[in-house]
Amino acid sequence: MTVCAQSLDERLPTCFACHGEKGQSQLPEVPSLGSQPALYSLIQLVMFRDKLRLSEPMNGMANGLSDDDLHKAADLIAKLPPPEPVADTPDATRMDKARALAEQNRCNFCHQSNFQGGQNVPRLAGQREDYLLKALRGYKDNSRRGYDAGMSDVVYTMKDADFVELAYFLARLK
Repeated sequence: MTVCAQSLDERLPTCFACHGEKGQSQLPEVPSLGSQPALYSLIQLVMFRDKLRLSEPMNGMANGLSDDDLHKAADLIAKLPPPEPVADTPDATRMDKARALAEQNRCNFCHQSNFQGGQNVPRLAGQREDYLLKALRGYKDNSRRGYDAGMSDVVYTMKDADFVELAYFLARLK
C-alpha cells in the first residue's frame, strides 16, 4: 500500500515515530511538534502537501490528504504537550547574549516574549537545538522558504554564530 492511499489515521503512527508520540522528537534535525499553533501547523502541512515546501518524507506523508485531514492533524498537534527544554544548567552568559540577539532582531515580537508562538507563527521554546539551527541556516541560504519573507529578512544580516547562540537559548526555554 502506498502512503498516498493511507488515511490520516493510518499515517499518524509514522508521524509520531519521527516527531515523537507526545510531540517531542528524539531524532536529530526532526522538529518537536508539541503545542505548535494549529494555524501554523496547518499552513506547513498544506505547503508540504502542495510541494511549496520540499522536504522528504513530509511531502510524501502529506500527499493526497484532504484539507479536512490537514485541519485534523493540525488540531491534534496543537493539543500535544509542549516539548521539554534541554535539561542542563544553561550558561548564563550565552543565555543573556542570545536574549539580547532575540530582542535586537525582534524574534520576541513575532514569536511572542515567551517564544511560544501563536496563530501562524511557530513555537520556538523547547524546540530541538539542532533543528532550530538547521531552520535558521535554511532561511539564510534560501533552502527553506517561508510563506512570507519575514524570516529571510530577519536572518539576512545575522551571522552563523548568532544562529548557534539563538538555538542554544531557545532549546532551553520552557
